[in-house]
Amino acid sequence: MAINLLTGGVLGTVWSVVLAILILLAMITVHEFGHYAAGKALGFGINEFSIGFGPAIFKRRSKKSGELFAVRVIPLGGYCAFEGEDEESGGERAFNNQHPFRRIIVLIAGATFNYLLALLLIITATFAFGQSAYKINAVAADENYAAEYSLREGDVLLSVDGNDIYLATDLISSLKGRSEGDVITVGVMREGERTSAQVMLRADCHFENSSQVSLALRALGVGTYTTDEGVFYDIASVSCKFGFFESLGRSFMYSFKIAGTIFTVLGELLTGNLSITAVGGPVTTIKLTSEMAAQSFFSFLQIAAYIGVNLAVFNLLPIPALDGSKVIFCLIEWIFKKPVPRKIEAVIHVIGFVLILGFAVLVDILQFI
Repeated sequence: MAINLLTGGVLGTVWSVVLAILILLAMITVHEFGHYAAGKALGFGINEFSIGFGPAIFKRRSKKSGELFAVRVIPLGGYCAFEGEDEESGGERAFNNQHPFRRIIVLIAGATFNYLLALLLIITATFAFGQSAYKINAVAADENYAAEYSLREGDVLLSVDGNDIYLATDLISSLKGRSEGDVITVGVMREGERTSAQVMLRADCHFENSSQVSLALRALGVGTYTTDEGVFYDIASVSCKFGFFESLGRSFMYSFKIAGTIFTVLGELLTGNLSITAVGGPVTTIKLTSEMAAQSFFSFLQIAAYIGVNLAVFNLLPIPALDGSKVIFCLIEWIFKKPVPRKIEAVIHVIGFVLILGFAVLVDILQFI
């Protein structure tokens, strides 16, 4: 009875949302700790390290360094406040009085810590459970395609024409430009053995964007099933184990693949190939994270790693208010031997923050319209 209360109904939903918030908070804390650790190692003055925002529910000041450590009431962020970070003046240990190269190290340390934690989670999940793969539960019946040129029920997709499949988007990139009737080589795990199958494509693979996974599945001849919510392709996510060194290599490659999807999506948004409704803001992120995190410990590790890599890459983009843009300002100062006036830089970051916040709210609203 206790298990039902924790995993189902209202309490189950609350618990899954709590898990999602904890994942986000952990990743943000690790990010800020990266800034803190690098700053501490390089002798930067640090005023405060805080987990969360708003009024403090716990705080303690170090007698030795004078640094304030705090846990605050709103668990959706955190910060590491450096001495003189937003000022022209300050002592020798002030952030803006440090050499630009030293500041760049501190700025990229947050993303580096996020990526390293995500990689550790991926490696842990891969060795403990295996790597996610797509299992074909059903093959579409079509007399125009011979069985020897079709996938089989129970096949687990590993590669397409030599390209390993880590994410659904890999199916799209591997099949892009192919036409109906083309024969491709698909690496599969079949009845516990790795083998290859010759598959004749059942549809043209002319993708408009990276969200058209259903077209890729139709081309591969994956069967469908129908529910009250619509028609779905009959595949399942399963874990597939590999040898030690292959598991290690695939863990690194998987992390790179996750990072690559960010640039793919951004490029498609900028070119108009992908609708803004295809992405989500904080509310959508928490919703999807909670759904995955509550499924299993394997899913928990996967979504935590996915968020970690995304947070690392996104923070290094040259968008005002993010670490990447601050790195750009440091490079400008380093090259021209003179900083952009701090007040102008501050205004640019404030505008960037407002635009990012507005965009996040907008994409969440569009999810519910």
